[in-house]
Amino acid sequence: MKELTHWINGKHVKGTSGRFADVFNPATGEVQARVPLATKAELDAAVADAAKAQIKWGATNPQRRARVMMEFVRLLNRDMQKLAETLSSEHGKTVPDAKGDVQRGLEVIEFCTGAPHLLKGEFTDAAGPGIDMYSMRQPLGVVAGITPFNFPAMIPMWKMGPALSCGNAFILKPSERDPSVPLMLAELMQEAGLPDGVLQVINGDKESVDAIIDNPVIQAIGFVGSTPIAEYIYGRGCSNGKRVQCFGGAKNHMIIMPDADMDQAADALIGAGYGAAGERCMAISVAVPVGDKTADALIERLVPRIEKLKVGPYTAGNDVDYGPLVTAAAMERVKGLIGSGVAQGATLVCDGRDFRLQGYENGFFVGPTLFDHVTRDMDIYKQEIFGPVLTTVRAKSYEEALSYAMDHEYGNGTAIYTRDGDTARDFASRINIGMVGINVPIPVPLAYHTFGGWKKSGFGDLNQHGPDGFRFYTRTKTVTARWPSGIKEGGEFNFKAMD
Repeated sequence: MKELTHWINGKHVKGTSGRFADVFNPATGEVQARVPLATKAELDAAVADAAKAQIKWGATNPQRRARVMMEFVRLLNRDMQKLAETLSSEHGKTVPDAKGDVQRGLEVIEFCTGAPHLLKGEFTDAAGPGIDMYSMRQPLGVVAGITPFNFPAMIPMWKMGPALSCGNAFILKPSERDPSVPLMLAELMQEAGLPDGVLQVINGDKESVDAIIDNPVIQAIGFVGSTPIAEYIYGRGCSNGKRVQCFGGAKNHMIIMPDADMDQAADALIGAGYGAAGERCMAISVAVPVGDKTADALIERLVPRIEKLKVGPYTAGNDVDYGPLVTAAAMERVKGLIGSGVAQGATLVCDGRDFRLQGYENGFFVGPTLFDHVTRDMDIYKQEIFGPVLTTVRAKSYEEALSYAMDHEYGNGTAIYTRDGDTARDFASRINIGMVGINVPIPVPLAYHTFGGWKKSGFGDLNQHGPDGFRFYTRTKTVTARWPSGIKEGGEFNFKAMD
């Protein structure tokens, strides 16, 4: 049995707690490794070492820090295949999807190579007689990231890239379900020239999370996961005086107008609803066709596309559309929600609960599932399913369709398919959701914009990556300097008004 480690002070370190979590191969259901779960003492020791290493790293020229990121990008490209295969073996997603996971993290690192420009302060010459004023963006010190299982490469890089480029030391607590890629990223960072101790990877569970929240040295926490945990970390972290950004669950709606290209909309829904087995916070899980005629046309196009989907392990080739869910518990939860949809009166058009794959009978697979005639009061509408389940809510009008997305407690992403520019502009302007797609099903912003949801999908004032990433991981210091011309001696005791 393979035993994984922590990454502390530039090397792999075995855990000392005696507690472990199993790491599964989701396609077979077999345990392939075990990962140590850190104690509070282990976490605190890693933080103390990081604080020492951060002093020199924070004083390093921003351009030299950027060069580490440049080299890291080269190494990511070099090891792309190995990273993707390792990621697929623990998460279950296909290799092309895993490469996309790495690529979207890599793009944020590329943005971070511009750190010298992004960290520039401001300067005002002659703000008063002999007075200059300037601001500096300085690192916070030691910061932490708590990242989820569904993007084990991308989201750690979304956090560590800006944090390290700003001169902080970074504590990463990845998901214990697929921890190997975060450890590989740490190895590549060291190879790229990052000093030992500046990046620490601590594997763990709630004990480690609470230790991060309560450690007085850690100045900021970034989290991605479920909304209940996001609320917990945000509340407790803020009460401890930390800067906190937390991103939670989602229920993303796609409105299909009568004038939309139905084939284009159906293709978009297939990819956005079933890609990565639906285990994406930006997955489209609710289709909202406007009018019964639109809904009937959409369902008619979806069913044959769903029936052609290829579900299987990542080793079955690049034509596999999606793989298993990450754990048996995730599989049973999704099947349970499908059952609740049937019990509560939704029309089950395609049922994926009995999906079986020869040779992989113990894998955590759920076939593609489609519901029609879903209503607001059903659990499959209210809850984030996080599986390959697409629900269809029929709206009588554009205004009713808009209300479904606007009234839902989550506000991560949304999309509209239409040929009408007025409708699209109205939708983008009025919708109370953080990321909007117009004829784009999964509107994840590129690295130089920011990623973040509204309502119960996001907690905190600043988003992930883009300019907000650099704002979150720095604080501003403003200096007022006076060098009075011609005055060499003598004290002044009055605060003089500026002329």
